[in-house]
Amino acid sequence: MSREHAVQVEPVDVSLAPAAAMPLTPHARDRALSAAGCPTATRAPDTGRMEWTLDDYDLDVFTDVAAGFGQSRYAYVVTPNVDHLIRLHDDMPFRALYAEAGFVLLDSRFLARLLRLAKGVDLPVCAGSDLVARLFSTVIRPDDRLVLIGGSDAQVRALTARYGLTGLAHHDPPMGFIQDPDAVEACLHFIESHSPFRFCLLAIGAPQQEIIANHLQRRGRARGLALCIGASVNFITGVQKRAPQWMQRNGVEWIYRLLQEPGRLARRYLVRGPRVFGLLPRTDIVLRRGAAADIAPDAHAPADSTGPVPVSRPAQH
Repeated sequence: MSREHAVQVEPVDVSLAPAAAMPLTPHARDRALSAAGCPTATRAPDTGRMEWTLDDYDLDVFTDVAAGFGQSRYAYVVTPNVDHLIRLHDDMPFRALYAEAGFVLLDSRFLARLLRLAKGVDLPVCAGSDLVARLFSTVIRPDDRLVLIGGSDAQVRALTARYGLTGLAHHDPPMGFIQDPDAVEACLHFIESHSPFRFCLLAIGAPQQEIIANHLQRRGRARGLALCIGASVNFITGVQKRAPQWMQRNGVEWIYRLLQEPGRLARRYLVRGPRVFGLLPRTDIVLRRGAAADIAPDAHAPADSTGPVPVSRPAQH
């Protein structure tokens, strides 16, 4: 059963981890996308080339973008890592979800290093976990309207107590909900009923969170900025510990996470992950917007609908 409520301040010891998102097979993912009314297509051939659009924002600049986004328009943020890049090559429906995202922020310092070596492109990193922590510590006000999809009740109470939140609404969909049209509709309705919101935090894993974010955009009822944040709430509530700063800076945070959860992550990091070395040479990078983008809030304009702008920027040595 799902859980939903508006949270009141109540200090609590966080001891419950959120329910894990159910991984989807490619066939199940296509069915889920179709059931949710999102774009679907045939699987891309593994030998084909791919154009990958990224927004050229670092953490500081995008924090300003998010702070000024407002509540009169809607867009969603995705934060690709190595696993997402592999999915983008293999899975056309997942690629379509990324193509319609308002912001595509590079999540991985490891991947940033690979892009520099393989493509000669020097990109800033705006990791989703860093972004969520920054928003809570410097941007979100206690009375802001927030929506959290996923996570445990204990985590929600901890967030509420830590930041003094009075406007946080929480909905925890049941396991495998994305394959149930009624459960998907319930999730969408919950978010829309709490719109306009300043931020909607989608913490239900890929591709579930991207499907929900995209469907909200296609329905056109929600207003505010939605962020696909994966396990970021686990870090700021202490359910999981992040790697030491030196590991984060050097792009080896994945080793720390692998040592923490070998059963869950060994296949992803050690079997699936190395495919990225063969895929990057067949990936064309397109930089969109850039650090000089207009970040002023616009109370009346719709979300930016302009296409990607190719930018050639060699790596700095």
